[in-house]
Amino acid sequence: MTFAAFGWDKRQARRDGQRMSESYLLSLSFFGGSPAAKFAQKRFRHKTRKQPFGMQLNAIIAIQVAGLSAGLVWLLMGRPL
Repeated sequence: MTFAAFGWDKRQARRDGQRMSESYLLSLSFFGGSPAAKFAQKRFRHKTRKQPFGMQLNAIIAIQVAGLSAGLVWLLMGRPL
């Protein structure tokens, strides 16, 4: 879904059509779509120059990686961090 949303937004950008908000794209990324978002950025060359967006997407990915790492440690160690 995230990949398709980035593709649609890029298409609309080229056509001067109605766009998706950056907050919507970031929300999709936050709720599990960050790998697709990064792949779509590269594939469509979309939202690569917008630094606030790129930094926010990278922050979302960092939070997800930290959360997954903490969860994995907790599962493997059997105790809270």
